[in-house]
Parts: sequence; C-alpha cells; structure tokens
Amino acid sequence: MRLLLVEDHDRLAENLAKALRSAGFAPDRVADAAGALAALDSVRYAACILDLGLPDADGMSVLAHIRKRHDNLPVLICTARDAFEDRIAGLNAGSDDYLVKPFNMDELIARVRALLRRPGGALGVDLAVGNLVFDTVNRQASVGQEPLSLSRREMDLLEILLRRTGRVVAKETLEEALYGFDKEATPNAIEVATHRLRKKLEKAGVTVHIHTIRGIGYLLKEDIA
Repeated sequence: MRLLLVEDHDRLAENLAKALRSAGFAPDRVADAAGALAALDSVRYAACILDLGLPDADGMSVLAHIRKRHDNLPVLICTARDAFEDRIAGLNAGSDDYLVKPFNMDELIARVRALLRRPGGALGVDLAVGNLVFDTVNRQASVGQEPLSLSRREMDLLEILLRRTGRVVAKETLEEALYGFDKEATPNAIEVATHRLRKKLEKAGVTVHIHTIRGIGYLLKEDIA
C-alpha cells in the first residue's frame, strides 16, 4: 500500500520509511512542498504523512492542495508544532489526525492504520472471493482456517487483485501501487510476483484464479465448476 511521506529531516525520514516498509507499506519520501505537490499529481496514494515545517513552504499549503484535489486522501500531520492553536488549525484545515514530534514509531503506524480503517479507507474489511479470505487489518490470507504463507509483495499484489475482482488490472497500475520512487520495478517483476502467487494459490486449493490478459494486465475471478 503506497503512502506519501513529506518530511525534510533526513534521519527521521529514513527511520520513518524503514518503519513503514516493515509494517507492509510502500512509502515515497519527498523533502519539500514542491516535491509533495508533484507526487500527489502523479501517483494515487492510500494516505499522506505530512510535516508542516518544510523548507520551501508551509505544510499547510500542501494540505490545502490535497483537500482541493484529493478530497478523500487521509492526512496525518506529523510536526513539532505542539501548541493547542496549531493542532486546532491543522484539524480545521482538513487533516484527519495530528501527531506531535517526538513520537513513538509504533504509535505512528497505529494511527496510519486507524485512518485507513475508516469508512471508505483502504483497511478495515475482510475481502472474500470463493474460499479465499483476506484480512486487510492483520495482513493475512487464508483458505478456510488455513493461513497462506505469502511474502509481503505477494500479499500486496493479492489485495490489489481482490479489490478489483472480475476486472482487469493493468500491469502499470500494479507497478505504481507496489513500488515506491526509491525501488523501481524490474521489467519482469510483476510477471514473476504474479507467477509465484498463482502457484501458491493453486497449491492451497484456492477456488479463484489469476488470469493473464496478454498485453494488458491481470484478472482475478472465482473458478466456476
């Protein structure tokens, strides 16, 4: 799940990105408002973590841009501004949550997940097709009561396909969702990941199948006897 991380402090940004990746997210880090606006206009994100003290503009201008053009994007302000008035201003301007530095990484991850579990968010539901169930909160796929052993990349790929069951998902869409700015996909990365996921699903007796639509992308649908 791809997130936008807007943070100009290199050490903190590095630690945040590492923690987010460990939690199953794919963060894109930018260090200023200009980079944030460019990223927002080119990539569809699940959520944004936004610092306010940016070198080229106030982070509130980025928030205003998001609310003008990306109404449903969850935004977590993460800043050193700890005054009561700053918190109120951030929330009134359209942020979904406000976290003051310094903070615990586990708390930040929990807050991001809480935002994504809200109605219309990317988390908070079980995705079920055929005998396959995917728990988006605990990041676990299972067949009946048996959990599937999948890599993080395979898990992310499966979630995207499940959310679009019965529809063709373009290869470019998968690449954009699974790989951040700092980890460009190799030419056959999606093909390899899909092949491995398909084999694991078949071995587990899953009643859904991933179909390759040549030259376009992939389609997940339930096998009908």
